[in-house]
Amino acid sequence: MRSSLVRARLRQNQVVRFISLMYPTDVLPSHAARAGFDAVLLDNEHASWDRREIQRMVSLHHAARIDCLIRPANRNPPDLYHLLEDGATGFLFQMVNSAEEARALVQAVKFPPLGQRGLSAPAFDNQYTWGDSVEAYMAAANEETVVMVMIETPEAVACVDQIAAVPGVDALYIGPADLSLRLHCFDRWDDPPMREAHARVAAAAARNGIAWGRPGLNAADIRQLVAAGARLILRGGDYAAITEMVARYGHDLSEALGESTKR
Repeated sequence: MRSSLVRARLRQNQVVRFISLMYPTDVLPSHAARAGFDAVLLDNEHASWDRREIQRMVSLHHAARIDCLIRPANRNPPDLYHLLEDGATGFLFQMVNSAEEARALVQAVKFPPLGQRGLSAPAFDNQYTWGDSVEAYMAAANEETVVMVMIETPEAVACVDQIAAVPGVDALYIGPADLSLRLHCFDRWDDPPMREAHARVAAAAARNGIAWGRPGLNAADIRQLVAAGARLILRGGDYAAITEMVARYGHDLSEALGESTKR
């Protein structure tokens, strides 16, 4: 089966670069690969994707030789391993607040002995074949499937060491919008409660030998994150690109025409 760029970079203690995609946009996987990204994150938590759309987008990622990560809409085990059978590289699971939740997610997406993922007939994830053997396929799937869990609540921060210690969890990922909201400092990522949460997540990841990260605001912020040990950096996405582009192009037209941009 296809080797994961994300897993390869994590094994080498390198930074993983990914970008988000909320709406089906065929050109993004190819252009993201050209721009040096390792993965695209399909956001099915905050946007609606049907399975056929996801299948089509995943195939475009395979063609571009870039990983496809998914933030899933639900935690139903068959729905999760359907996504893996369709060729997704792995998951960014939102709102993981306990080791028990993390363990259940690993159980859903990993084959025995790590989990209880259901075995299908040969599917797209392994070119519709099991290769040399079923056992080799399951071992490769367990090795290449990425499991990242989001730390977005004070409850998750409080037990982050236990979450990080769950076998099969590859990384902790801070969700700064939800976490800052619940720490009563919304969108102020540098406030003391957020700095303390960052430190606790980074320390838990280091103690358990796994990666951690969060979105990067700009080049200076990314440098600080990497210096602090972060190895998972999301930078940008289709929503921000479109809204910023439309505002800039509208401003250019209004400036040239001497007209207001306001409606």
